[in-house]
Amino acid sequence: MNSDRLQHLLRAARGGSFLVVGDVMLDEFVWGRVSRISPEAPVPVVEVERETAYPGGAANVARNLRPFCREVHLCGLVGEDASAQRLRHLLEGEKLCASALVADAGRPTIVKTRIVARQQQVVRVDRERRRDPDDSLVEMICERVASLLPGVEAMIFEDYGKGFLTATLKARLTTLARTAGLFIAADPNPSNPLDWSGVDLLKPNRAEAFAMAGRRDPGPAPDPLSDAALLETGRLLQEKWQLPTLLVTLGEHGMMLFQAGHAPYHTPTRAKEVFDVSGAGDTAIALYTLAVRAGATPSEAAEISNHASGVVVAKLGTATLTVEELCHAFRQDG
Repeated sequence: MNSDRLQHLLRAARGGSFLVVGDVMLDEFVWGRVSRISPEAPVPVVEVERETAYPGGAANVARNLRPFCREVHLCGLVGEDASAQRLRHLLEGEKLCASALVADAGRPTIVKTRIVARQQQVVRVDRERRRDPDDSLVEMICERVASLLPGVEAMIFEDYGKGFLTATLKARLTTLARTAGLFIAADPNPSNPLDWSGVDLLKPNRAEAFAMAGRRDPGPAPDPLSDAALLETGRLLQEKWQLPTLLVTLGEHGMMLFQAGHAPYHTPTRAKEVFDVSGAGDTAIALYTLAVRAGATPSEAAEISNHASGVVVAKLGTATLTVEELCHAFRQDG
């Protein structure tokens, strides 16, 4: 894809409006340095230098979209606690629309706290309570989503397996989105075995794809286009849910795009350096969906998604990218 085509697609995307639905969380980072081992136990002592926080989970997908479009709505569950207030404040600061966030007094806001020293994650502390939303919460979620659909053009399911996306909720929201004529993308979690029929795009990573297909992964072949196990897994998933498009992220091997009626398309990794892969999948589904709605072909959208992911893995923490960084990544690859 040349620079003129990329610029055309990015201009077309600027007026877009998107809805991200899924497990919303707060990502906290405690940054410090290690100079000694604790006398109490054989563990490092981290001397804290600074702390940061970002919207995480499904909210990170929304963050990745926001620099490229007009507005992004976020739907999910939070608690009635200080972490929810902090998350809402961060969302407001990033100009993300949080009117579809639903508060549930019976659960805490999901918080992931990462302790990082010398650019290495020492430990992660998760605070969460996995529980399906009750009928009243499901009704409230559907009402809020239905009110937003006339103004958006695509909906992204982001499933981290934390108990938000139930089979009932997924089915109801899919029906609402299909009726409204929206493009529907989904980033699945095999620990939550949902029926992904009805989506336009499914974006698992390699491990997730094999798990959902019920197959053992023998390990990647040198050439993904000659990887018989991967090709068969892609075929099985397309057939299982009648998927128009399946995008499998392959880490250092790039991405593989499966389309109904077309030969698989492989785009090799565009990452120059890899510091932190957390959140790369969020970037991949966000930029693929954005590109397709801007008029990109599936293979063009995969290239844009791949370049964007290559940018964020070179950053530490829950990272996003700018329009300028995406354009620079394309220029570097000629």
